[in-house]
Amino acid sequence: MACLVSGSLAFDTITNFPGRFAEQIMPEQVHILNVSFLVPTLRREFGGCAGNIAYTLAALGGEAVVVAAVGNDGDGYVERLKSLGIDTQQVLRVQDTYTAQAMIITDADNNQITAFHPGAMQQAHQIGLPPRDDIRIAIIGPDGRDAMLRRAKDLAAAKIPFIFDPGQGLPMFDGAALKDFIQQATWVAVNDYEGRMLCERTGETLESLSRSHLKGVIVTLGAEGCDVWVQGQCQRVPGVAAAEVLDPTGCGDAFRGALLYGLERDWPLVDCVALGNKMGALKIAQRGGQNHQVDRAALGLA
Repeated sequence: MACLVSGSLAFDTITNFPGRFAEQIMPEQVHILNVSFLVPTLRREFGGCAGNIAYTLAALGGEAVVVAAVGNDGDGYVERLKSLGIDTQQVLRVQDTYTAQAMIITDADNNQITAFHPGAMQQAHQIGLPPRDDIRIAIIGPDGRDAMLRRAKDLAAAKIPFIFDPGQGLPMFDGAALKDFIQQATWVAVNDYEGRMLCERTGETLESLSRSHLKGVIVTLGAEGCDVWVQGQCQRVPGVAAAEVLDPTGCGDAFRGALLYGLERDWPLVDCVALGNKMGALKIAQRGGQNHQVDRAALGLA
């Protein structure tokens, strides 16, 4: 059985600012903001939510099918995914633009400022579902607006349960559109900030969302763990201490790769989330979104 992973494939340019953003930005002057951060380190990594999620899912032993778009500079990325055993048949190559690019600055408190160029991602709505009948579960992550809308419609029509994970794409949608996504989804996954925005735009609460047809609302809380809402009841799944805190980029994606792995195997939701917390802690100890090594035997998965 396979899991469909829909979202962005991107190159991440990751830099570190050794100070704190809060000490460089004067709140009373944000209307004339002109600030520069000296970043002594710079790395270019494979990234994007679809690539990062698929990486962890494959490392855990799951079968990932990526639905995404790359530009004229993306062939190397596609070959990398293939080398990891990830199905790339539904990756669209757009020749007149670049692959999506994220420029990320992380400060000493792990706060991040990101500039994102969507590039080929804006053409991802041209992609349909893969011609295979073993897709058991899917996730819709941040992508082009039209692509996210199409993916939800196509998955609902195919009766494939999916996680709605709007991420940084959430501000693109008004309350009505978000309600449509939720109505078609089986689970919703957000971080705490996105959860508040989702509730504000839809007029719902996490409790009321969880009392609907949804099988669960998952709210990640960073090092504190994750809240799992099911039928109006909230359970906190504690976080896992990281061996080292180096780079938060892609931690949420690692969590979601583990979430998919467990859900595809019909694990209880809290067990899926517990594995996700472990993957988030593992990832944050490595730089980049796709450099953490997964020991399946140590996790009891071998």
